[in-house]
Amino acid sequence: MLTDFDALPEQARIWVYQSNRRFTDTEVESITQRAEQFISTWAAHGQALQGSVKVLYQQFLILAVDEGNHLPSGCSIDSSVHFIKELEAGLGNDFFDRSKVAFAQGEEVVLESLSQAKEKITQGKITGETTTFNNLVQDKSGLEEQWRIPVKDSWLAKYLNQQAAI
Repeated sequence: MLTDFDALPEQARIWVYQSNRRFTDTEVESITQRAEQFISTWAAHGQALQGSVKVLYQQFLILAVDEGNHLPSGCSIDSSVHFIKELEAGLGNDFFDRSKVAFAQGEEVVLESLSQAKEKITQGKITGETTTFNNLVQDKSGLEEQWRIPVKDSWLAKYLNQQAAI
């Protein structure tokens, strides 16, 4: 059952899928439409799941479900992953490449390999105040409060400490 993203409760479960490239406006429309179609039939053990989708920065696909309405099952989560893989094949992109780290530069997103990120930290081009994305947030409140965070508050902070030791 499709629901407006903003109407979902703060504890709604989310999955953040980071694309390896920025989407065009046309792709965002297509992704949103296809995701809404998927969500309108998304179910767990025959019970409709109340969910939503949002594309942020033309780079991140956020899939959400209100677990207070009905809990997703392993099979329903698997079906969402299958849907994401179908999207990715149709778009020619990758939602599952965990080797890239996303950083915000204004309203733009820049992807760096881990080795590039470490090098830029060493050079001072990425600092503790640079915004990165914590794609492991698990609920809507986490998306709002802990998704965009300074590097110093992320797992990348250990590389800042290495820079200070140089």
